[in-house]
Amino acid sequence: MSKESIASALKQATETKFLEIGSGILNKVPNIFKDQFPGKKAIIIADPNTYRVAGKEVHEALKNANLEGVEPYILDDPNLYADYIFVEQIRDYLRDKDVTPIAVGSGVINDLTKRASSELKRPYMCVATAASMDGYSSAGASITNKGAKITHACEAPQALVADIDIISKAPSLMTASGYADLYAKVVSGADWLLAAELADPNKPKKGIEPITSAWNIVQDGLAESLQDPVGAKNGDHKAIELLTEGLMLGGFAMQSMESWGAGVSRPASGSEHQFSHLWDMEHHTFKGEMAKKFGLYPNQDEQAPSHGFKVGIGTLAITAMYEVMLKTPIEQLDVEAAVEKWPSLEVQLKEIDEMFGGTDIHPFATTQTSDKYVTKEELREQLNKIKSNWSVLKDKLRKQVIPFEETKKRLSAVGAPVEPEQIGITRKRLKDSFYRAHKIRSRYTILDFAYRAGYFDQWIEELFGENGVLKG
Repeated sequence: MSKESIASALKQATETKFLEIGSGILNKVPNIFKDQFPGKKAIIIADPNTYRVAGKEVHEALKNANLEGVEPYILDDPNLYADYIFVEQIRDYLRDKDVTPIAVGSGVINDLTKRASSELKRPYMCVATAASMDGYSSAGASITNKGAKITHACEAPQALVADIDIISKAPSLMTASGYADLYAKVVSGADWLLAAELADPNKPKKGIEPITSAWNIVQDGLAESLQDPVGAKNGDHKAIELLTEGLMLGGFAMQSMESWGAGVSRPASGSEHQFSHLWDMEHHTFKGEMAKKFGLYPNQDEQAPSHGFKVGIGTLAITAMYEVMLKTPIEQLDVEAAVEKWPSLEVQLKEIDEMFGGTDIHPFATTQTSDKYVTKEELREQLNKIKSNWSVLKDKLRKQVIPFEETKKRLSAVGAPVEPEQIGITRKRLKDSFYRAHKIRSRYTILDFAYRAGYFDQWIEELFGENGVLKG
């Protein structure tokens, strides 16, 4: 990965104007802040841990440069996570203060500050403390609001600083989580190839986007960023730097998709993320030995798995489904039979009633499923497109998808969970999650193809059957 590729990605980003990745660069924050926010004073937003590892040093540097507006705002709630209640706390605290926020932290701190800053219509800066997720540079924040985990539209940071000395010392579990989040771009890329087959440039449709330059931003350096899981686990500077660059590029790619609508995450998120979002919306937590091993908060008896760990299990599940798909003779698909069996929207909404009735997920799933519903005529056209071009598409997908066993080997090597039970998900729940995850996003993925072509039950039974790779 070259500096030129990062510079090119920055040019395509719509909101982030500056990124510096390097070792020992926290002392550069005051000058970067002055250049990016002339005439402004800063406030640090952090939690106790991120303030200790990086915030304090940045704080002192800002004070010495006469750039401190008010004392740092430290979120010290032991149950801190990306919930909208904390957005409101930050927003209300900042409302009457003429200061520019500097988020010092990783996923939670960045997303909370991002959304709060956006609601106040203020730009902000971020100092990354771990290579734990790809949301640093994305134009959106994944936040739970009234029980639903959704991507809220908001502006990405105007400036980003990632000190590899700090990031390489982050807990190895955080690095493993980030590696799994980046690895997900392999199967989300496959989903995009599948969706792009249906894209009509004359009739743009959110959820069925053609391949754009954002593809290259994410995919061109992806193999290099993922090449050394053991080095990433051990905090090797080169492996961490490549991982950090890959995660940052994912966010820039999402920014470049702004013309498709606010918060479009197609370049970095597909069906594998739907598993994570589903479990978030179900308020999934786990405890016991696995929680102690794979939880990021070892002092808590019960906790939610990290975003990356949930995505990693989703990645394995969808990789397995793609392997089944690639063995299926789709060139022989009986399109008319699939169209004949296509359930009406009323029937699909009854399925949602059965799955989610009485939960906070129900209205959200109803909206998403309604948004992506197609008529029988539209379905016929879609299935015929994929069937007629299957030989070419199959070759693209085979080149894109890394085999299940290799995926499992790499995720294990970085220290990420590779069995659903390791994050508190039973095999039955994983199996059910294929069906449930399909209902909560309007974005076209392999789950939609399987459902629309009539393969869903057949493929799930193969995955979880006697010889299936997900049977446990």
